[in-house]
Amino acid sequence: MATYDLVVIGTGPGGYVCAVRASQLGMKVAVVEKNATLGGTCLNVGCMPSKALLHASEMFEEAGHSFAKMGVSVSSPKLDLPAMMNFKQQGIDGNVKGVEFLMKKNKVDVLKGTGKILGTGKVEVSADGKSQVVETKNIVIATGSDIARLKGIEIDEKRIVSSTGALSLDKVPGKLLIVGAGVIGLELGSVWKRLGAEVVVVEFLDRILPGMDGEIAKQFQRILEKQGFAFKLGAKVTGVDTSGKTLKATVEPAAGGAAETLEADVVLVCIGRVPYTESLGLKEAGVALDNRGRVQIDPHFATSLKGVYAIGDVVAGPMLAHKAEDEGVAVAEIIAGQAGHVNYDVIPGVVYTTPEVSSVGKTEEELKQAGVAYTVGKFPFTANGRSKVNQTTDGFVKILADAKTDRVLGVHIIGIEAGEMIHEACVLMEFGGSAEDLARTCHAHPTRSEAVKEAALAVGKRAIHM
Repeated sequence: MATYDLVVIGTGPGGYVCAVRASQLGMKVAVVEKNATLGGTCLNVGCMPSKALLHASEMFEEAGHSFAKMGVSVSSPKLDLPAMMNFKQQGIDGNVKGVEFLMKKNKVDVLKGTGKILGTGKVEVSADGKSQVVETKNIVIATGSDIARLKGIEIDEKRIVSSTGALSLDKVPGKLLIVGAGVIGLELGSVWKRLGAEVVVVEFLDRILPGMDGEIAKQFQRILEKQGFAFKLGAKVTGVDTSGKTLKATVEPAAGGAAETLEADVVLVCIGRVPYTESLGLKEAGVALDNRGRVQIDPHFATSLKGVYAIGDVVAGPMLAHKAEDEGVAVAEIIAGQAGHVNYDVIPGVVYTTPEVSSVGKTEEELKQAGVAYTVGKFPFTANGRSKVNQTTDGFVKILADAKTDRVLGVHIIGIEAGEMIHEACVLMEFGGSAEDLARTCHAHPTRSEAVKEAALAVGKRAIHM
């Protein structure tokens, strides 16, 4: 029977990063993975493949609509969807092989099969009708999340698809109906819109991007509508008739009222994700779950069963790969007797559309609800030199600072490369910095990041270029 210091169940960003850090700290580590490849949802059917298609479809859109105005004459681009899917697969393969390399480099054993916790210090790994039990001093649950399903609507991954199926369609749908106006729906909608689909998004709430700053969400909706998205907000899909050549979705107002029927070639259901705890044997082992099916943990990631910890999408908090990674490092350090820690107030979020949307810290709505007095500094990309010369002026930077101390409480950006620009705000906030600190930091000219500096200056009502 193999014995380890740590067994990690799941090899997504949380699990494999946890394993690497634990190995660096001198532990004998194994990971358990039920899928054929390592990397979890993120690397195989989530973050990474979607970014490949977002990039490829953006290039297709640029070639068809933007090259001419820059003096670059090309014939109309033709879509070769199988080649684009191959480009996506090459990216997946490269990343997955990278994780395999990291496991070898760090002497982490990979146990292929489904992991089940038999109790403190024991994990059963089953594959192809055979099973083995491994002994370990510590166990980390890093099994991630699964797609949330809509009652009465069966996902077949061909016509009614989840994010997984939407990444591998064999042709561009004429009409794509998206259920849910969150990050995943808007990103995948962007891909297929650029490639030629008509896109309609149905959202139960009266706004897109729930949880994001309201002003940013409104501006972003206007930009997407300009790109050809249609939105039905405050509405719900109650059923999809699959009997005909085209799908017929029944859509009703969320508050009640007359239903309408929308036709579509493909329906994409992306109403969120749920923790994946199936087959782990948690109940029998005595690992407590909360009322939303998440593994309950204390401030040190420990579950109710001694020696068992949990991180990532399977516990409370934003379902983000980088949050899981930070938790993976923190829990490995805690197990090693160090002071691992995650600052949940400084976890950025990004929507990888064109333009991108990024945010870190509090929204205006959250500050109002908490009764915090704050000041706002905003700067539009229409007044940013680099954005003007590149003719990419959609969006703005918004900085929220404490009215008394000037400490930055939240930063929200909508614009080209917003996902890259957010990180200087993260570093500043990690050190408890003020808007004044940001405003007095020299920024290279001409860059889009100057808009961040100008928004910080605007907190003190002294922006230069506006």
